[in-house]
Amino acid sequence: MPTYAYACRDCHHRFEVVQSMNEASLAACPRCDGSLRRVFDPVGVAFRGAGFYRTDSRPKDKE
Repeated sequence: MPTYAYACRDCHHRFEVVQSMNEASLAACPRCDGSLRRVFDPVGVAFRGAGFYRTDSRPKDKE
C-alpha cells in the first residue's frame, strides 16, 4: 500500500499515512482538526541521456 504525505493548512503539521489507493483522502488534521492538503514531493530518479528506449538497445538493420 502506498504512503501519502499530508500537511495541515492551519498549524503546518506534516505527517505520512499508509492508505489504500481506494480510500478517500484525509480531510482533518489529527492535531488541530484543521484542513489538510496532500503533499507531492519530486521523484528521486531522473532518466537522462540515451539508452532508455526500447529501440536504443537493438542492433541496426543491415542493408
